[in-house]
Amino acid sequence: MAQTGLNMSRRIRRTPYTGRAEAHGVRGYSVVNHMLLPKAYAASVEEDYWHLREHVQVWDVGCQRQVQVTGPDAAELVQLMTPRDLRRIPDGQGLYIPLIDEHAGMINDPVLLKLEDDKFWLSIADSDVLLFAKGIAFGRGLDVLVEEPDVFPLAVQGPKAETLMTELFGDEIAALPYFGFGTFDMLGTRQVIARSGYSKQGGFEIYLEGGHLGGALWDLVWEAGRALDIRPGCPNLIERIEGGLMSYGNEFTRANNPLECGFKRYCHLEDGIDYIGREALLKIAEDGPERHIMGVTFGGEALSGVAVPLAVMAEDGTVIGEVTSGIWSPRLGCNVGMSMIARGHWDAGTRITVRDTDGKLRDGTVSSLPF
Repeated sequence: MAQTGLNMSRRIRRTPYTGRAEAHGVRGYSVVNHMLLPKAYAASVEEDYWHLREHVQVWDVGCQRQVQVTGPDAAELVQLMTPRDLRRIPDGQGLYIPLIDEHAGMINDPVLLKLEDDKFWLSIADSDVLLFAKGIAFGRGLDVLVEEPDVFPLAVQGPKAETLMTELFGDEIAALPYFGFGTFDMLGTRQVIARSGYSKQGGFEIYLEGGHLGGALWDLVWEAGRALDIRPGCPNLIERIEGGLMSYGNEFTRANNPLECGFKRYCHLEDGIDYIGREALLKIAEDGPERHIMGVTFGGEALSGVAVPLAVMAEDGTVIGEVTSGIWSPRLGCNVGMSMIARGHWDAGTRITVRDTDGKLRDGTVSSLPF
């Protein structure tokens, strides 16, 4: 097994693809939803970034757990968790949805897949949505079953992803819209595949049902991608920030609400549906959010990442936010980051200063997202 610095136990779970990641030289992991997420293969984040923008990669994102909700009251439970109006979900179309608590604090930002009228998957970021959903179901006396199914996503990302996936699954897969999904023949089974993924370079996620097939699926994708310069990869920090893709636990937490996160278009603020946190969200909408997620560009020496948030200050020295994710962008020739910026300072073009962990000051500018 690769040396990762993690002391492994049953509390940190391997995925069905971990063995393949090790065989391909994974150099480090993060832990998401109590499961391993590869974080580095290439010699550098920058090398991986350029490859992702030009070719195709296969990612072990088995940590992207599914919360499965089934039963007569499944649709009611899912609607209670989100301010997004789910009354007219198109068949075969996934939806990005904010999940909020009673104070309108963000619980998660999953992709919702409606598989049947009484069966849903919530493909979650890093928080315990399973327990949140079970608590609501029990408290409301709903006739549902909430569980974690034997489903482990594998992502195929990059501009050549469609070529690879069409070779494997035919022209029908190329017709999928963004977040659209269908069921395809694979390894003697029928599997859900969606046009989605945690990059802006295009790609697909295979929602493999049956972890025992993980190695065979990786090998199938790998062999089909050899002629396209396929490599093992993972969510790339440079590409993620440039694309404005937020990370739960970094850019926003339960201390933030959907309006601060730029999710107003996903929030139903009129009558007609009920959801937990509705009154709190309506009050925030009336008063206006106190801060808003924005991009920040700044100078100084190249950052390799942000382990401790960096203070963002107005021209008068007032702290107006903090860079929670940041790194050097080789394409833009400056450091880029994301920050919740206080009201009155979040207009794109506003001059700011970023204070490094050693106290050094870096001149910067507020930017819209994506960069």
